[in-house]
Amino acid sequence: MIGIAQAFAPTYAQARTRFLEAAAAAGLPIASHPHPLLGRDGEDLAMDVVRDGPADADKLLIVSSGCHGVEGHCGSGVQVFALHDEEWRNRARAQGVAVLYIHALNPYGFSHIRRTTHENVDLNRNFHDFRQPLPVNAAYRELAPLLLPDVWPPQADNVRAVQAFIDARGEAAWQAAITRGQHEFADGLFFGGTAPTWSNRTLRAVLRQHGSRASRVAWIDLHTGLGPSGLGERIYCGPDDAASVQRARHWWAGGGATPVTSMYDGSSTSAFLTGLMWTALRDECPGAEYTGIAMEYGTVPVMDVLQALRAEHWLHLHPEAPAAQAAQIKAQMLAAFYTDTDAWKGQIVSQARQSMFQAVDGLAQ
Repeated sequence: MIGIAQAFAPTYAQARTRFLEAAAAAGLPIASHPHPLLGRDGEDLAMDVVRDGPADADKLLIVSSGCHGVEGHCGSGVQVFALHDEEWRNRARAQGVAVLYIHALNPYGFSHIRRTTHENVDLNRNFHDFRQPLPVNAAYRELAPLLLPDVWPPQADNVRAVQAFIDARGEAAWQAAITRGQHEFADGLFFGGTAPTWSNRTLRAVLRQHGSRASRVAWIDLHTGLGPSGLGERIYCGPDDAASVQRARHWWAGGGATPVTSMYDGSSTSAFLTGLMWTALRDECPGAEYTGIAMEYGTVPVMDVLQALRAEHWLHLHPEAPAAQAAQIKAQMLAAFYTDTDAWKGQIVSQARQSMFQAVDGLAQ
C-alpha cells in the first residue's frame, strides 16, 4: 500500500510512470497504445491498459482516466492507488469481476494541460455516427464571437457583453451553451469533431478486445471540474432507459453515497450532452448488460472553470503569447481541474474506492 498523496502526480510523464510501476508491482500485464505525437516535454504518449483478472471473466469493471486530458491527474491517482490496494483487488477477485484500468484516454491533453485531444476535439462529444447529420448548437453559434476574443484578458466591451448574456439568461444557460458540444467551429471550445479521433478509435479497439466475453460490464469514468470542491457526483452514463437508470441508482446510491444524478432529468451539474463516450461500449460490446457512471469531482466554481477554459483555448490559438502569460494561463487551467492538496486527494480516493466496491458488488448480484 502507498499513501494517497503518493498516488497522484503533477505531470503526465510522472503519472504514467507511477501507473506502469504500480501495474508491474502487482504483476499485471501492460498493453500500451502509442500516440502519434510527443508530450509537452518531449515524452512518449500512450493510452495504457492494464487488466486485473482473467481474460474470460463474465463480469468486467472498467475504470478510466484522462478522457478530458488535464482531468487525468485525478483519475490517474485513483488508478494508481487501486493497483496498490490489496483489499480492493481481493474484493474484485472474490466477486469474480475483472477490472480494466484504461490510463490516459487522451494522453495528449493530459501532457499538454489541455482538455481536448491533439485534434482539438472534446473526446466526450466525439462518439457520433458521422454518416448522419450532426447536432447543431445554436446557442454556441450566438456566443462564438465573444468566447475567444483577439486579446486576453478580454477587453471591457467583451466583459460587458458576456455579463449581459449571463444577466439575461443565467449562468446555467452560459454553461450549457459552451459545454454542450458543437461541430461547427473547428477552432472553438468543446468541438465534437467531424470524424472519430485517435482516442475514439483506440478506445473502441480496447473495448472490443476486453469486453467481448463479458455479459455484464460496469464503467466508472473519472472526471473533474463540476460541483463543490472534492465532492464526487455520480452522474449516470447510459441510455435514457428507466431500468438502466434504476440499476445504477441501486448500485451506487447506498452507504451514504451521493445520489446518482442524470442529465436526462436535469438533476446533474452537467448540461445535456451528445456524442458521449459510453456509447462506444454499446457499439463494441452489444451483447453485454452495461451500467455506468462518471465520477465528477468538484474543484473551483464553474464560472472560474469556464474562464480557465477560455483562457487556455485562447492560448492555443495564440502560441506567440509571452512566456509569462502562457505559464500563468496553464497554471490557471491546471488549478481548475486538479486541486493539489492532501485533503482533496483524500476525498477523491475515498469516494472512488467506495464507488468501485459498489460496482463489483452490483456486477456480482
